[in-house]
Amino acid sequence: MRRTKIVATLGPATDRPGMLARLVAAGLDAARLNYSHGNQEDHARRAREVREAAQAAGREIGLIADLQGPKIRLECFRDGPVELVEGRRFLIDAGLAPDAGDVERVGVTYTALPGDVQAGDTLLVDDGRIVLGVERVTGKVIETTVVSGGTLSDHKGINRQGGGLSAPALTPKDRADLVHALAHGADYIAVSFPRTGEDIEAARALIHDAGGSAGIIAKMERAEALDYADEIIAASDCIMIARGDLGVEIGDARLPPAQKQLVARARKQHRTVITATQMMESMIEHPLPTRAEVFDVANAVLDGTDAVMLSGETSVGAYPDRAVAAMSRVCMGAENEWSDPASSVLPDVAFERVDEAIAMSAIYCGNRMGVKAIAALTESGRTALWMSRMNTAIPIFALSSHTSTLRKVTLYRDVYPAWFDIHAVPYSEVTHAVLSLLEARGAVAPGDRVIITKGDLHGHSGSTNGMKIVTVGAFVEHVG
Repeated sequence: MRRTKIVATLGPATDRPGMLARLVAAGLDAARLNYSHGNQEDHARRAREVREAAQAAGREIGLIADLQGPKIRLECFRDGPVELVEGRRFLIDAGLAPDAGDVERVGVTYTALPGDVQAGDTLLVDDGRIVLGVERVTGKVIETTVVSGGTLSDHKGINRQGGGLSAPALTPKDRADLVHALAHGADYIAVSFPRTGEDIEAARALIHDAGGSAGIIAKMERAEALDYADEIIAASDCIMIARGDLGVEIGDARLPPAQKQLVARARKQHRTVITATQMMESMIEHPLPTRAEVFDVANAVLDGTDAVMLSGETSVGAYPDRAVAAMSRVCMGAENEWSDPASSVLPDVAFERVDEAIAMSAIYCGNRMGVKAIAALTESGRTALWMSRMNTAIPIFALSSHTSTLRKVTLYRDVYPAWFDIHAVPYSEVTHAVLSLLEARGAVAPGDRVIITKGDLHGHSGSTNGMKIVTVGAFVEHVG
């Protein structure tokens, strides 16, 4: 069983007849709706199709709504793309009409940009492909010199090297899209360009006000977000290492260690991690990934990421299902070698919650007793999340009667959702019912050991207070 989860972005390529079902068959765990592209009608239709494909496959698929955020882009060029030549002057004019750009100047969507930059700053356009040095700022006009030129077309993104732009994380469009996403069943809301934990808390308040319960994914893509990483991680349910914009702002050399540090810090705080951007970029046009891409995905798995994400590879690429299948193969190959002894033992900290102590004890015992599966009867999924923060090759089954919980755990490494209604089973038959479910899924066989965790107060989140080890076919309780 693959332990690392796969997120795929939906788009025109996945709209082709039968393609979504093929993605699910290839190993899709969660689908991403990118609100930076398309319209709300497109996203509503795709959300519905995800649910239909999941139901047809008898699986749970998570649904992520990724908000656009304050993506700062240049406006349009009147006569098509222009060629910027090294050493020439080029103006960014916040007062220019949106479609009036030419080889000498262009407008910008973020009209406050002139107030955020000063002489000596470096502006990076189109993911750093074009570099502009700021000479001076006069009113609404930023005068730059082209340091590294190239062809520039409409709506290319622009970043300030080192970060520091003051644009808010949630725009009016984001607020409307958030409500729309919740209405169409999003399990997670991804917040773009947060700077501090306050941006995440603001999004959580909007979700609460809309009557939703979606988790929040904080996209780490601003340089200053690294300074507040622990605060942002604590405020969120999951982080996404969005290496495109982050790499532009902090520079390529700092990106690999930043990725590894963010994964470790998130796991330490019991949060999940998605590693994203250009993981198999060549598969937009080619049926196989490059060796460099294989190593990139494998390294993310070895770092301990919960999920890896495909963007253009599935949304606009020629081979969406092959991209998912290729990523699945690479993940499984890397997982066979992953070992982190430091996280395979109980951490040297005091537990504040009983359910956390039970979760950690289950992994500790399971790793040392040849346990074949762990079944966590859970209301919120929290017990399974804590288990998944420790290194284990034991599959963890999150058993719940709450669909929202089952869909959220689709992002948890090592965790597999399974429908189980404990209220429909007599107390004395719960163990038998759980083992029968695991046998039916092919996870265990007679003679295998299984750990079951549950609480005495059924239906109450956080009530897990018991663990027992049983043998399939014998039902002999060894620990209670």
